[in-house]
Amino acid sequence: MTLNNKLGKPFISTYSMISRYRSASITSLAVKKVCAVAAVGRVSRSILSARALSVVVDLRSDTVTSPTRVMIEQALTAKTGDDVFSEDPTVLELEEYSANLFGKEKGLYVPTGTMANLIAVLAHCHGRAAEIIVGANSHICLYEGGGVANLGGVHSRQLPEDPVTAELSFHSINDAFRLDNDDHFPKTELVCIENSHNILGGVALSQDYVDALGNLAHSDLNVKLHMDGARIFNAAISQDIPVKRMCQHVDSVSFCLSKGLGSPLGSVLVGEKDFILKAKRARKRCGGGMRQAGVVAAMGLYALQNNVKRLRDDHKLAIRFASELKRNNFRLMRNGKVDTNLVFFALPENCLVTKDQLCERLEKEYNVKIGGGYGSGGEMFRAAFHMDVDEEGADRAAEAIISLAR
Repeated sequence: MTLNNKLGKPFISTYSMISRYRSASITSLAVKKVCAVAAVGRVSRSILSARALSVVVDLRSDTVTSPTRVMIEQALTAKTGDDVFSEDPTVLELEEYSANLFGKEKGLYVPTGTMANLIAVLAHCHGRAAEIIVGANSHICLYEGGGVANLGGVHSRQLPEDPVTAELSFHSINDAFRLDNDDHFPKTELVCIENSHNILGGVALSQDYVDALGNLAHSDLNVKLHMDGARIFNAAISQDIPVKRMCQHVDSVSFCLSKGLGSPLGSVLVGEKDFILKAKRARKRCGGGMRQAGVVAAMGLYALQNNVKRLRDDHKLAIRFASELKRNNFRLMRNGKVDTNLVFFALPENCLVTKDQLCERLEKEYNVKIGGGYGSGGEMFRAAFHMDVDEEGADRAAEAIISLAR
């Protein structure tokens, strides 16, 4: 193991480790784990430490972060008003800042990313008998309750993405596109993409692809292009491209303030004024009109202004974690290539723990939480790195997973 003894300090004996932390009320499980793994010399001090084992390493999602003290202080001093009447000054500041950041005319603050995507579709597909073209593995398709169809009355034409690049092929889009010239068909109004793409491994779409897709949508098909940018800042940081440039040829973008940026809730939708006017009306129909929302918008604004650059740290930990698993024969999505903060992996062959046991045992024995049940047959697991996970936590998670697999 290359993570062992990363600080260059000698390992202390099992007995002295137990003695040192006896006053910290070491549980019998922790003592057993210390003895078992130290005996074969496979773990670092972070794993051996019962004190470390008492700290949860939660990699299930980058939405599990707790607001910082500074964020809470921002909420306590936020100026508020009635946002349904567009009179909350803090919400208005967040919306204007967001629009300027993305080079769009206007922004709209909403409670969730799911609602942001739904009202974006409703605003673009304002008439009936509309259809969107969307990736079959996208968040809109898989994880938003089918709201586009059952709440919006919009048909979704679902196309497979490239498993490595997460791109929808232009050939497939052209084939799926339908005009309003046949009574049998809905009319294609919108193309939706996801950047970064969650379920395919946190893939950051290439800028050339996004530009070319915008040109296809606008010039060739005469439809709009919406980007589900829940983790758009991860994609931007990974490619060193400002979000304004990244979304230059995109008509609307939704982005999440609680994924990676650390805000407790909220998303922002940006686009042209007329589009946002329709989206605001759709927000009300969906129950998303909030009153003195400046209390939470203040935390979102702070996160947006202060926590974007630090996403690079999450990416580094994800790459470190993935590299360690790959060295130990775990199967990784995209052969271990990591663009952003998400790592998808499957257990190695002839593993001592089953896919149905891993999550439960990780939490019970190591206080490490990951997500499971992804991919074909539910074989894939996901680790999402975020501001509440440091280097020691990432190393402990990797070592715990590897120890259970051996």
